[in-house]
Amino acid sequence: MTEKNNKGMIRSWAFFDWANSAYNLVITSTIFPAYYAAITSDKDPHTVDYVTFLGRKFINSTLYSYAMAFAFLVIAIASPILSSIADSRGNKKVFMKMFTYLGSLACCGLYFFEEHTLQLSVVLFVLAAIGFWGSLVFYNSYLPEIASPDRQDSVSAKGFTYGYIGSVILQIICFVFVFFPSAFGLSGEGQASRLSFLLVGIWWMGFAQIPFRRLPKGSPNFAKAGRNVMTSGFKELQKVWTEVKKMAHLKRFLFAFFFYSMGVQTVMLMATIFGEKELELSTTKLIGTILLLQLVAIPGALLMSYLSRRHFGNLKVLIGVIVIWIGCCLSAYFVHTEYQFYALAAVVGLIMGGIQSLSRSTYSKYLPQDSPDHTSYFSFYDVAEKVALVLGMFSFGYIEEFTGSMRNSTIALALFFVAGLVFLLALRKHEPQNAVKA
Repeated sequence: MTEKNNKGMIRSWAFFDWANSAYNLVITSTIFPAYYAAITSDKDPHTVDYVTFLGRKFINSTLYSYAMAFAFLVIAIASPILSSIADSRGNKKVFMKMFTYLGSLACCGLYFFEEHTLQLSVVLFVLAAIGFWGSLVFYNSYLPEIASPDRQDSVSAKGFTYGYIGSVILQIICFVFVFFPSAFGLSGEGQASRLSFLLVGIWWMGFAQIPFRRLPKGSPNFAKAGRNVMTSGFKELQKVWTEVKKMAHLKRFLFAFFFYSMGVQTVMLMATIFGEKELELSTTKLIGTILLLQLVAIPGALLMSYLSRRHFGNLKVLIGVIVIWIGCCLSAYFVHTEYQFYALAAVVGLIMGGIQSLSRSTYSKYLPQDSPDHTSYFSFYDVAEKVALVLGMFSFGYIEEFTGSMRNSTIALALFFVAGLVFLLALRKHEPQNAVKA
């Protein structure tokens, strides 16, 4: 039996967040999207940038959208199976290591991403995403094993804090290379960017050794050992959906969450590509924009929490935020200058973190308080979010491919938010703390 609330064990566990958060910042949000757009563009603003992948021509940003959609589709399908394995707690550290090495080695391989290695690099990009999200399933499952219920909030917060600090440290190191490549004997921004991908892989793999040394293999749960881990996770999701259908308010909120998540996550993943492609912003300017997003996201999340707790309640704040998101998506269609892009990014940053944290807490309040297993409900929530992301990313890419303009895709995102808003408006008289049962 693992000793709970052991400070050394908790610190080691939190270092996994320190290790892998660099992927989320450098690969998902900043340097990689900007580099991808630059390496696949012919620099002529009057022509469409096409690339060839697996024998078919794609618009460069469309291929990026499809690759992300495919990665999240794999995760959405695999998550119930992975969760079932994690619940069995027999060998979860083996799987945690497997996904970590898959993701980190894929990041290292991106060092060789040049125009002539596009196909291999896109595959590595997808594998890195699968490795990151797959490892998180097992990482998160350690929380109840290393911390007692009264300590789990603070321990979880420690992980997020370590992750933020670690990712920012590596991001600053990468910035130095990208901003001043000649000072380090690098040929330019391109080589500096590729070096950043290599550093992410080494950082992720290296610091992951700290939790790998200290965390237990997993406390075997022999009561569940006989179950089929390939099907039990899906059966659990089916059981949750059967219960959800009996709770009208929870079901409406899940539909609202599903639709507006299609927009939120897609905006966050495609913002850098949009800035580089539509506005021809340099890598350094795009990195600065992402930093702006992060800086304003924290006070934005705190503001929404304050407004929902002290003044308006969760639903009214969410409704107001969704209206702002709709305005942002419509405004993106008309953005043509870098300063307009910066202003829009600042607004998105303010509402970005808040809508995610408020959505999770609202969902939690709608759950039946007498349920013995909230974990299954949150597994359902996570899978719904991943499926929404698949559809959001795919539709964003398809609409651009069909119409020839990424700006048209932003209009589609606005429609996703409108659909979410409709379901939230149907709930506006039923604040979650008073509406557990239909």
